[in-house]
Amino acid sequence: MVGGVLEEMRIRSLGVIDDAVVELSPGFTAVTGETGAGKTMVVTSLGLLLGGRADPALVRIGAKNAVVEGRIAVPPASAAVLRAEEAGAELEDGVLLISRTVSAEGRSRAHLGGRSVPVGLLAELADDLVAVHGQTDQQGLLKLSRQRQALDRYAGDAVTGLLAKYAGAYRRLRAVVVELDEITTRARERAQEADLLRYGLDEVAAVEPRPGEDVELSAEAERLGHAEALASAATAAHAALAGNPEDPEGIDAATLVAGAQRALEAVRSHDPALASLTDRIGEIGILLGDVAGELAGYADDLDADPLRLAAVEERRAALTVLTRKYGEDIAAVLAWAERSAARLTELDGDDDRIGELTAERDALRGELSGLAQALTDARTETAERFAAAVTAELASLAMPHARVSFEIRQTEDPEGVEVGGRTVAYGPSGADEVELLLAPHPGAPARPIAKGASGGELSRVMLAVEVVFAGTDPVPTYLFDEVDAGVGGKAAVEIGRRLAKLAKTAQVVVVTHLPQVAAFADRQLLVEKTSDGSVTRSGVKVLEGEERVRELSRMLAGQEDSETARAHAEELLATARADKQPL
Repeated sequence: MVGGVLEEMRIRSLGVIDDAVVELSPGFTAVTGETGAGKTMVVTSLGLLLGGRADPALVRIGAKNAVVEGRIAVPPASAAVLRAEEAGAELEDGVLLISRTVSAEGRSRAHLGGRSVPVGLLAELADDLVAVHGQTDQQGLLKLSRQRQALDRYAGDAVTGLLAKYAGAYRRLRAVVVELDEITTRARERAQEADLLRYGLDEVAAVEPRPGEDVELSAEAERLGHAEALASAATAAHAALAGNPEDPEGIDAATLVAGAQRALEAVRSHDPALASLTDRIGEIGILLGDVAGELAGYADDLDADPLRLAAVEERRAALTVLTRKYGEDIAAVLAWAERSAARLTELDGDDDRIGELTAERDALRGELSGLAQALTDARTETAERFAAAVTAELASLAMPHARVSFEIRQTEDPEGVEVGGRTVAYGPSGADEVELLLAPHPGAPARPIAKGASGGELSRVMLAVEVVFAGTDPVPTYLFDEVDAGVGGKAAVEIGRRLAKLAKTAQVVVVTHLPQVAAFADRQLLVEKTSDGSVTRSGVKVLEGEERVRELSRMLAGQEDSETARAHAEELLATARADKQPL
């Protein structure tokens, strides 16, 4: 058997199920039970284990949360194992333990191999572990996008590589078109922005401000504006320190300090402490002399030039015009000018950029045309093989005269890409619209399955498609929820026979209401409710011998003890056993 096996699920407080264990095995397992007994909860539980959406309405009334736990045997070094180990999960003897908890408030938690993991990781593993199919999947097959995906999946590498290259070119083209549209549609706004920047830069260039010039001029203006007061104060201070030539009798600080030093010099040798004070007084005298000299120089150099003051104020006014418009000080103005020059270069280069983008756009469209054509050719070739394989499967599902085919078409669009000599619309997956057609009997026109297939036919087409996939892209486990909907009689027998054949290479679990299908199962599980309407641990059991005959009788006639139904049930089981015997 390819891949792994779903061995067991424990379900607690989910829907009508209180606490039940579903034991599964390799081969074909049929899950049966009366309507409303909770059979579909098996599918729902597996969906939760595989990252499906958590619906708080599923939590059993009165319970805080619903819990589903599963055991899946996986082969070593498989993609699922490697991904699980990357997430920190641990395997026990090749078995992967998965748990999903859904609270009544809607919160959801997932655990894989004893490690808490994002729910999305379970969905990633699902692709390699289990294929789940139910009524919604049958309806999904009606969508053209799903039909194209099915064809691409069957094509495998013949399409996958091309599609990856096409998708990369498509994303780049979308980005180029968006940027090109932005530049061209905002051309007027960008031109206005460029004019404003150019005017501002010209204004700054005309003034030619220097870094820190505004600070220097402010200090100079303050000094020139108070020149007379500064000079008078400096002269008075100089006189106090060094004396006034016009008042030779006046006492100044330098004279007093010199006198103090002389008074101490005569006795300094008698006491080291006094000698130290004498030296410090000498230092004061030197410092007074230096300061007095600088004050004299300051007063002499101070220029109370009104013309210079006027020039300074005029320059400051010119700088103020710039700081009022472009920054709080000259440093900010110069930073603005640097940024604006770079932006102007960018805006002035729009014409060149438009040319570059236009050339790239045209080149990408040409590349997409070639890739889209290659995709069309690959899909056309694959469609013939895929349709033939599905048609052959339908012959095994009581539709011997049905014929399946694919229509691959394109829609003309003057803004599209060239495929087959026509300009056609294109999207992220190419230029093709793929539609699955069904002719149910000879002489009937091939019509889209959305219009030409009944519910039973659609179920069988879906099963045929999945069986074909099993031969080219297998997964370990298939779970079908009422794949036999809308069929009965001989068709139901053929579906049971085909599922049994599929189960030779994979694990197959089927939720069914048809005895003809259940009879072909290697194992039959019965889901039944207790008197209080819940499914308990004893409510999911394996049927063998007489119990299985009774359940098949109930499914056939609604009466477990009907002799006719019992005979028919035994006949079905005998037919299934004989059919599965090797020739």
